[in-house]
Amino acid sequence: MKYTEEHEWLLEEGKLIVVGITEHAAEQLGDVVFIELPEVGTEVSKDDEIVVIESVKAASDILAPLDGEIVEVNEALADNPGLVNEDAQGDAWFFKMKPSDLGPMSDYMDEAAYKDFIA
Repeated sequence: MKYTEEHEWLLEEGKLIVVGITEHAAEQLGDVVFIELPEVGTEVSKDDEIVVIESVKAASDILAPLDGEIVEVNEALADNPGLVNEDAQGDAWFFKMKPSDLGPMSDYMDEAAYKDFIA
């Protein structure tokens, strides 16, 4: 698993990347009340704003970590956005994407580096 400075986690699953937010980010947001997911088939570029998360405290965006195509979204979040608070780094993934190039994955932090980053 890799981590971004924007508190997203990235998991390689074959040729796909699964993207969600970290437990740290979920705690900072507070109770999540709404999530707007991208459309399957959307082509994205790194740093495009592609998910909107609203909580009782704030609204936040999830950025595309890589160039590629959204191939699946977690429909369960539309019905139950609070899942992010229950299982941010598990069942509450946001989307899966097929990246144009996996090379930039090496630019992201591993778990130890992320723990240092949030300390």
